[in-house]
This record gives sequence, C-alpha cells and structure tokens, in this order.
Amino acid sequence: MRDERWLHQLLDETWDSYFSDIPQDNIVRIRFGRKAKTRLGSIMVDHKESDVSIITINGLFRDPEIPDYVIQATIFHELSHYAHGFNSPIKQQHAHPHAGGVMRTEFSQRGAIKLYKDQKSWLKSHWRGIVLNNFDKKLAKTSVVRKTTKVPNPFWF
Repeated sequence: MRDERWLHQLLDETWDSYFSDIPQDNIVRIRFGRKAKTRLGSIMVDHKESDVSIITINGLFRDPEIPDYVIQATIFHELSHYAHGFNSPIKQQHAHPHAGGVMRTEFSQRGAIKLYKDQKSWLKSHWRGIVLNNFDKKLAKTSVVRKTTKVPNPFWF
C-alpha cells in the first residue's frame, strides 16, 4: 500500500543506496501532495520549522500502476537538490538547481543512470494517459502535457 510510511521507507532506501555520503544535517520529511499534471516532486524548507526540509511527491504516485522506479527516481531528483544545497543546510553548489544538465550528471555519477533513463522512458510513454485519466478532459487538454501530433487524413478519405 502506498502511504506515507511506504514513501518514507523508499526515501530511506534511496538515501542509503545513493546518498550515503551526504550528511543529513536537518530533519527530512516526505509526503504525498496534491495530484499534479506537470510537477513530479519538490523540496522546500518548512515554513514553521526552519530545521526541517520537506519533500513532496505528486499525489498521482499513490496509484500502484505507476512503477516504483518512477517514484524512486523522483525522490533521487529531490535528494540531489538537497545534496546541492537547495532547501537544505548544505552549502549551495550551483546558481540554479538544474543548471547545465546537473541532474543527469548526478544520476550518472551516483550509479543511477538506468533509473534516470527508465523513468524518462516510462513518463514519455505513459504520463499523458495518467493525466487524462485523473483530470477533467478539458483541463488536461490545456495543460502543459505534450500532445501527440495528429496526422491529418489525406483529402480523399
């Protein structure tokens, strides 16, 4: 069952497997957020407790049809921000969180390039359908989600 406890276990597993060299200098919490069309996850410092970083994962990820590796790659992405000093007590390493393909490099350097590629491939093939199944059809059409190009029929049809 995909609940907050499951999500926390996946965070621990991801941190232990890929980020064991990064000190956890504050409290890091993880939770499911609202369902979103384009944002897979985010990390921020808690407004009430400045010594707490909160990772929020797209609420659509509660759906068991979405593979675990897609969620783990999202957690990896957010932990990369943490490791680079964004919304964490660690000294900030870059001016911008996604500067110069830093995420792909991070996945590669930490031995998770397959996780990166698998997530990208799955999202490209399935994300549009997930969005269409979970949002009003009119809203889904106006979202930023890429639309497949419809090839017009020849005039003689």
